[in-house]
Amino acid sequence: MNKKYVFSFQEGNGKDKKLLGGKGANLCEMTQIGINVPPGFVISTEACNKYLESPDGGLPEGLMEEVRAHMAALEKATGKIFGDSENPLLVSVRSGSALSMPGMMDTILNLGLNSSTLQGLIKQTNNERFGYDAYRRFIQMFGKIAMGVPDQYFDETFEAIKVRSGALSDVDLTIDDLKEVAELFLQVVEEQTFKPFPEDVWLQLEIAIKAVFNSWMGKRAVDYRREFNITPDMAMGTAVNIVAMVFGNMGNDSGTGVGFTRDPATGENKMFGEYLINAQGEDVV
Repeated sequence: MNKKYVFSFQEGNGKDKKLLGGKGANLCEMTQIGINVPPGFVISTEACNKYLESPDGGLPEGLMEEVRAHMAALEKATGKIFGDSENPLLVSVRSGSALSMPGMMDTILNLGLNSSTLQGLIKQTNNERFGYDAYRRFIQMFGKIAMGVPDQYFDETFEAIKVRSGALSDVDLTIDDLKEVAELFLQVVEEQTFKPFPEDVWLQLEIAIKAVFNSWMGKRAVDYRREFNITPDMAMGTAVNIVAMVFGNMGNDSGTGVGFTRDPATGENKMFGEYLINAQGEDVV
């Protein structure tokens, strides 16, 4: 029998941060005490370590079968279908160490978008601008984190469109502007990697899981652990949290934010937070 690597938020032990990472363990605990968090599941740090030890760069045996089973449960919970052109399920794929390492590892949002599911998302929401905004964000995040395309190529393309259209900020871009951005971003990926952007949503998911695992050994994360003396017995490997998407960029009644119980700059014991309207998480952190 294969080892169990994947835990739904309903079953994971909220006290076991070494296995589930801090974020995953807390999501399990919040789910189990009835707090309204989006449905999802955690891939354990053990799976990460097994993957990083693998000489052929393959995921642990049986892992993707477990992931598919948990994705089926996520479909049931949301009433949406991963990869469906009419009613698509989109997910976030997030890192999660046992100890907080803010900004040091990687996250991919809006995973599951392709040329077909994009049309389904637009139908679901009746919001074409939002659909193309989510798509261009996904192409850039996936292109950078999972396919190794430097941000500068996307940023230069994006800024050129903003200048040409006279947009002072991202929210000033029109639907046609965002359609063009998405098309140009797809071209950037192909030009830089000599491979087309993957349309197969299951392939997207597998590549994203590997990319988040790999971010544990990325230079930023290794340097951070060294700087703050985080040893392997304190945190070894990252978990991966796969969660049904909740969108902060659907209009002026949506947003994203981050909160702290202390001021992160001064350590002062007072609440501190930042938020943005009509944006997604990477815009604020």
